[in-house]
Amino acid sequence: MRNRKQKAVLFLKIFAVIITICIVLLFVFRDSLLQTAIAKVENKMANDYDTKLTIEKASFDGISAVQFQKINVVPNNADTLFSVEKVNTKINLFKLLFGTIQLEKLEMKNGFIQLVKNKSGRNFDSFLKRNKEDNSPSENSNYAKSAYRLLSRVLNLIPTEMQLENLSFRMDDMGRKVALTMNQLQLKEEALSTTIDVKTNSINQKWNIKGTANPRDKTADLKFFNSDNSKIIVPYLNERFGLLSSFDSIHLNIAKIEMESGELHIDGFSSIANLTLSHPKIASKEVVVKKALFDYRFLFGEHFMAIDSSSTIQMNEVKMHPFAEYNTEEDTVYKLRVAIPKMKAQQFITSLPKGLFSHFEGMETQGNFEYKLDYKFVKHKPNQLVFESKLTKENLRILKYGEANLSKLNSEFTYRAMENGVPQRPILVGPSNPNYTPIDQISPYLQKAVLTCEDPSFFSHRGFINDAFKQSIIKNLKTKKFSRGASTISMQLVKNVFLTREKTLSRKLEEILLVYILENNRISSKQRMLEVYFNVIEWGPNVYGIGEAANFYFSKKPVDLTLKECLFLASIVPKPKKFMYEFNPDGFLKAIENKKQTYISNLMLRRGLIMSDDTIGQNIPMAITGNARSFLKFEVKDTIQVDTTFVEEF
Repeated sequence: MRNRKQKAVLFLKIFAVIITICIVLLFVFRDSLLQTAIAKVENKMANDYDTKLTIEKASFDGISAVQFQKINVVPNNADTLFSVEKVNTKINLFKLLFGTIQLEKLEMKNGFIQLVKNKSGRNFDSFLKRNKEDNSPSENSNYAKSAYRLLSRVLNLIPTEMQLENLSFRMDDMGRKVALTMNQLQLKEEALSTTIDVKTNSINQKWNIKGTANPRDKTADLKFFNSDNSKIIVPYLNERFGLLSSFDSIHLNIAKIEMESGELHIDGFSSIANLTLSHPKIASKEVVVKKALFDYRFLFGEHFMAIDSSSTIQMNEVKMHPFAEYNTEEDTVYKLRVAIPKMKAQQFITSLPKGLFSHFEGMETQGNFEYKLDYKFVKHKPNQLVFESKLTKENLRILKYGEANLSKLNSEFTYRAMENGVPQRPILVGPSNPNYTPIDQISPYLQKAVLTCEDPSFFSHRGFINDAFKQSIIKNLKTKKFSRGASTISMQLVKNVFLTREKTLSRKLEEILLVYILENNRISSKQRMLEVYFNVIEWGPNVYGIGEAANFYFSKKPVDLTLKECLFLASIVPKPKKFMYEFNPDGFLKAIENKKQTYISNLMLRRGLIMSDDTIGQNIPMAITGNARSFLKFEVKDTIQVDTTFVEEF
């Protein structure tokens, strides 16, 4: 036993001697080693990134402190990317012995990072080249280890004590300039504070950042706000994308970054107060979210990255629990689940962002509801897509409508279509209009043909068709673009009667909510909805309603239309002004258009909507006999392409 203890003591003594010798050698040759390291970095920058790195002076101060003067990073034939006058730093020697660079102290003075894009190119392009060695499969095979390693490296470069003076971040994107200048940043005993001057072509503000940060414990709690208590305007987005964005303050908290049983957990929360967004693609009005909070738990495993379902997203008073996962274990799988726990419907209405749902402002409801969404997409098995949406109601009723009074569908009202933002002539939807046509005066052929083309399950669904949504998502994911929608007649009716034709996020979200309310509260019967639909939709240039359309194309009343005429009218509903190109110089419908109509009629036959006797005479050429004939545009060569998605839509 004594011999073992003696051997252990001897081993420790030898180890201590070796460490001492290493430290002595490191101290003696430290300047030479530093210059060698700098030379390697300079060569790498020159060879790999076509960039010149210059350091006027570099030296050690004591054992672990290093001083640099006048560091410049200048890509060849481009503007300076980085420059700093003075850098003093202190390295943790114990960590360095094990190959880890960890900064304990950092002082920087008079410097900038500058990103420039002009006609000659960008001064940071060479740093965007992907390094195959750094992206090998073995490196990225374990998301947890890769993420933890990256975070650790970054946090090790953040010292526990920091003093920064007159440092700025500058950007010049084709004359769109942004400058964020940090007059002084101090991090001492975990307390962090700084003031940042923000200047662009149109903004001049002073931001404050205060809070705590501990890079060794991997925690932080920071608040961003304007020094004069006004809203912080996000720079560059307005000049570059036309997006005006501002907020009162942001609170960012990182509570934990930790590896547990092979999984990386990142916990914390972030919140923003009075977020304001303004962009013509979002809404016609300014959108305001008074309060938004994300209480998050991010998970990284060997083959997945996820937002855990214990996370909470809160928008005003609406709370939801999201789950999102990207998994590559067997195939590339995307999952999304959203759950809104039981809540009061009125609380939901009043929590909608102001300006995003203007048609709901003033609405009063009673009762409760809860909602669940389940989505799953497997990259190499797209047809196995999962898309399930479920809303559970409890005594849900509408007591008072907002701007969109859905009950007006049940009485006579005035409709005005919008064309490029310009209101068109008013159309009276009701018996007072001589062109108004009750549903029983519309040819059954036309009703069945339009339903076959636009919404075969109109009388059985409640505004939305899950299968249609699934097929639409599958098609759009396969083509990697929005190439197919899933609009029902209910959605088209709401869009035409209550909303504008503007292509904004606001309009689409309002359409979804209004359709659900219309269809699930039995505000109007299906027959009445279809009748209004036929009397308001556009059928041609300044032609609204089937009464005008039947006369415009065939000088007839809607009840007298033949099957072939009805098939033609049904086929032009998606693009009513394109009819003028669908006829040959003789004034008859082109062969390709006849094939489309034959397909529709065959589909109606298979579904038992018409009988074979109804198709007698269908091969007789059809001609326009009404005033629409004067709008026809004939071309020697048929340039109208076959709609390859036409058959797929069914």
